[in-house]
Amino acid sequence: MYKNYLKTAWRNILGNKFYASINVAGLTVGLVVGLFMLLWVQDELSYDKFNSKADNIYKIGIVGGTGISKQIFNNIIAPVATFAKREVPEVQDAVRIMTLGNAPFRYKDKVFYEDDFAFTDASYFTVFDFNLIKGDKRHPFPDNSSIVITEEMANKYFGKEDPIGKVVTLGQDEQLKVTGVIPNYPANSSFKYRILMPLSRFNDLAYIKNKKSYDNKTFISSMDADWSMFGFQTYLLLKPGTTVNTTALEKKLQAIHERNKPEDAPVPYLSQPLLKMHLYKADGTDGGISTVRTFGIVALMILVIACINYVNLSTARSMLRAKEVSMRKIIGANKFQLFMQFMAETTLLFVIAAIFAFVLMFVLLPYYNQFSGKQIALSLSSYNIWACILVTLLGTLAASSIYPALLLSSFEPLKALKGRVTIGIGNAAFRRVLVVLQFAVSIVLIIGTLIIGKQLKYIRDKNLGYDKENVLSFSMRDDMIPHYDVIKNELQKNPAVLGITRAGRDIVTGGSSTGNTDWDGKPANSNMWFNQIYADKDLLSFFKMKIIDGAGFTGAVADSAHFLINETAVKEMGLKNPIGKRLRVQTVNGTIIGVVKDFHFASIHKQIEPAVFQYNPNNCWRVYLKTTGRDAQSAIASAQAIWKQYNGDIPFNYTFLDESYKKQYTDDQRTGSLFNMFSGIAIVISCLGLFGLATYSAQVKTREIGIRKVLGASVSRIIGLLAAEFMVLIIIAIVIAIPVGWYAMNAWLQDFAYKINITWVVFVLAGGGATLIALATISIQSVKAAIANPVKSLKNGE
Repeated sequence: MYKNYLKTAWRNILGNKFYASINVAGLTVGLVVGLFMLLWVQDELSYDKFNSKADNIYKIGIVGGTGISKQIFNNIIAPVATFAKREVPEVQDAVRIMTLGNAPFRYKDKVFYEDDFAFTDASYFTVFDFNLIKGDKRHPFPDNSSIVITEEMANKYFGKEDPIGKVVTLGQDEQLKVTGVIPNYPANSSFKYRILMPLSRFNDLAYIKNKKSYDNKTFISSMDADWSMFGFQTYLLLKPGTTVNTTALEKKLQAIHERNKPEDAPVPYLSQPLLKMHLYKADGTDGGISTVRTFGIVALMILVIACINYVNLSTARSMLRAKEVSMRKIIGANKFQLFMQFMAETTLLFVIAAIFAFVLMFVLLPYYNQFSGKQIALSLSSYNIWACILVTLLGTLAASSIYPALLLSSFEPLKALKGRVTIGIGNAAFRRVLVVLQFAVSIVLIIGTLIIGKQLKYIRDKNLGYDKENVLSFSMRDDMIPHYDVIKNELQKNPAVLGITRAGRDIVTGGSSTGNTDWDGKPANSNMWFNQIYADKDLLSFFKMKIIDGAGFTGAVADSAHFLINETAVKEMGLKNPIGKRLRVQTVNGTIIGVVKDFHFASIHKQIEPAVFQYNPNNCWRVYLKTTGRDAQSAIASAQAIWKQYNGDIPFNYTFLDESYKKQYTDDQRTGSLFNMFSGIAIVISCLGLFGLATYSAQVKTREIGIRKVLGASVSRIIGLLAAEFMVLIIIAIVIAIPVGWYAMNAWLQDFAYKINITWVVFVLAGGGATLIALATISIQSVKAAIANPVKSLKNGE
């Protein structure tokens, strides 16, 4: 019986190749895009779930600052972990991680700049599932000269040699011994550190050898006695079976902090589950989850659009199969058998589409991964991958097959044989609703694409308050800093170098901040934090930053006790006439001598925060070099030559500020690119269905068209007749899509502190574009029908 169903289904498909092709194409494209998007969503939701203790791991943060400077510090002070293990009963273990910037890493003649350095506790390898595959699992760091690396790093530097015991050089001359190797991190890991060193090494270097002090009088004995340095990611592992009361845990940590440093009170703590870290901010607000939800909804909508194509074409063509169904019923077929017959047709078409979809997915996967920034693998052994695929396939099959099969199996045989069967108003209305839904979704995606594109253009073109064009930047190593004046003079000999300055931070992405400040008139409840910018005297003129009040640095000795603040700082400090006012920043007491016009020193996702410039050349380690687009290579060559004089064969690492600025918005750019692709595909799928419906409409109206032409109707009038029904549906779709699109994209824009205004032009372009595309699709068949010979039309329509 089932064999017969399949044979009959195959014959019907071959007998209607045109409609079968449209259905297969629509389902194939819908499945490929829908599955890729759902796999992307699944990957985002799976971050850090590979950790067996993930449910009991919490990241600790601190809420600091007041007013516009209020923020959540994801890096906190080191003693919290030690005290929590000792004093909080529910805490079983703790991990601290202190990340480092890039640095040269050398083994024999192999030397590269590496980025993923970190100091950490030995518990890193047991709290998280990062077990050593080589080395002593119980003692990953036997001493302060130990390092643990990933398999990737081991292969990169040592090839087939055993890495354990190998001596490598970090920086200029720090000798370290490899004592452990861990597997490469899963792609869905929030942790990517490839070179790990013991925190005891940092403690030894910073507190014992260099005798760390904040006032040059009192020296801090160790990092566990330092309640001021916010530099450590801190994770607490709670005991299994513990009933987690995060509020109580946070109160205990706050009490520990305030007991040891009362002047910080109040200092609220936050705890965030490890599994929420990737998509949520520490306070539980959106950190990417809205994008994941949006993409999940879009994936489902694209699959729905593909299903609508099939449902619409199947129900529209049901009149043509009425007699076939009636004859089957008369010779004994019951409703269930007919239902199964039509289900078999749909299933066969769907299987063909699924096969094509799988082939395309395997072919396109490398390009999709590159496009989306993912490392998704269609592993045949992955339960999660197959669960996602099977649920999608079965859901799509059910959505596209059940209603058409029920409709086709429900005809009354006698009426059908007499030619009196009609589909009915209800079915026609249902089909129209589906067309409206298709195009409403497509138009919402077009609106999203246009608004994201405008916001990204706004980001690219925004005046940041400083000149970032053709500015080369590189970090000076410790032995270069004392020779900056010599380096500057040498570089200025090259005409390609138009200017040079230095600072103690990355101007684009930011740096350190402090709340250890005081000024005349400071409110008692103020805990305002300043972004600190150590600057040379010519930093402002180099970047064309504007001083709107007072004066800048001159390089005089007195400037070491002078401060420049930005407009936001003036406002938040409550100062009406800031020039000449006293200001203390950490241990430096001085005077405000100037106000700098606000500029963006962080992502425009964030509001501009208070900033303070301090004249402190000795802490300026970042060089900025102005050139031109034409002469950039010459400037790079000069800088590289200077670098080699001081650093030998250590690679010269540099960036251009405009490139660094763009990198901040990589995720936003990908979102925009993905929306471009998805909206285009949604329109294509919708137009495939519309094309099929227009073709069917022209077929069933063949006789009517012939009669109208004989009676004198023009080609344009006949095209208008055929297009009118569909254009009304498109207009309804536009009316529905506009408020939905506005609401969705207005919510998306809220993640930006600086953003565009959504204007009516966007909706006109989206609606007009969709209308033109739909009209062009319909016109292909309408024109063909309108110019057909009326005599043939009347003959064929008999």
